[in-house]
Amino acid sequence: MNLNLLNDKQVAQLEELLAACSRIVITCHKSPDGDALGSSLAWAEFLKAKGKQPAVIIPDAFPDFLRWMPNTEKVIRYDKHQEQADALLREAELIFCLDFNESSRLDEMQTAFDAAQARRVMIDHHLNPNLHAELTVSEPELSSTAELVFRIIWQLGGFEEMNKHCAVCLYCGMMTDTGAFTYNSSRPEIFIIIGQLLTKHIDKDKIYRNVYNNFSAWAIRLRGYLMSQKLNVFDDVHAAYFTISRQDMRRFHFIKGDAEGLVNEPLRIKGMKLSVSLREDDRCDNLVWVSLRSVGQFPCNEVAERFFNGGGHLNASGGRLLCSLEEAEKTVRQAFAEYAEILKKG
Repeated sequence: MNLNLLNDKQVAQLEELLAACSRIVITCHKSPDGDALGSSLAWAEFLKAKGKQPAVIIPDAFPDFLRWMPNTEKVIRYDKHQEQADALLREAELIFCLDFNESSRLDEMQTAFDAAQARRVMIDHHLNPNLHAELTVSEPELSSTAELVFRIIWQLGGFEEMNKHCAVCLYCGMMTDTGAFTYNSSRPEIFIIIGQLLTKHIDKDKIYRNVYNNFSAWAIRLRGYLMSQKLNVFDDVHAAYFTISRQDMRRFHFIKGDAEGLVNEPLRIKGMKLSVSLREDDRCDNLVWVSLRSVGQFPCNEVAERFFNGGGHLNASGGRLLCSLEEAEKTVRQAFAEYAEILKKG
């Protein structure tokens, strides 16, 4: 089975960029998830094997349950080390943009990124890329940016020298962006890639435990409380939503990542097609973060774009609302009503 991703021109262009540039930065989107962080760390490992010393800069914190990943301690957070990050971006010759399709997804880091004179390579799997780059690798039909990175490393002949750290990060990225291979993961190539990564002696079961069985007691209490007290189920339209308020977060000692994946839980209800999570920002008033998950062919990315200033993939999307939590609930109910007929079908 052919795992190659790039055409001959793209391969030559990427090899030329790598040969010509020594000051390299790798970055990803705000609030990095397993795919953004995993693909960035894996690509850094590949570049190090080629004699480069790339800097990985991320806009802000990643979830606590990803802290075990190799070399996370070397990642530079823009919100904590802005002066250092600004200097690296300013001096960079080449910037790899992983798992984001426009610079607005960098949030407070956007200004420094946009001002950088470096050449850019974008590697991403989101729809509608809107980022100027010397080389754009955009494959929305693939499972994850980590899968794209694996395929590029494979095509460039880097698999044999791939180390275990790189393989671990790639597997974690693919796993987390598919909900442990429960959605957007039906292409046979994915499992060919997994088989190849296993030859690097990764422990996939341990990676799963590190991500999905790594919560504090408070986080488990929070999740139980939200599902028992805050879940709103609309059986007639096969949809549900729940809210997470600042008060809830204070009560259960919330840290980043405590609600990760919880939006999938209502989809375990028989016949459920759409689940929405609304979470108040813990610092800004009138800012609500929205996560959406769906099953089958229901387009939660369309709902995210129309109602929540967001977007994403068919079955996994996100957005945000500049309003109170109560107003956000009204918007969700409006969205359910708007899509009622589609949600009722099948």
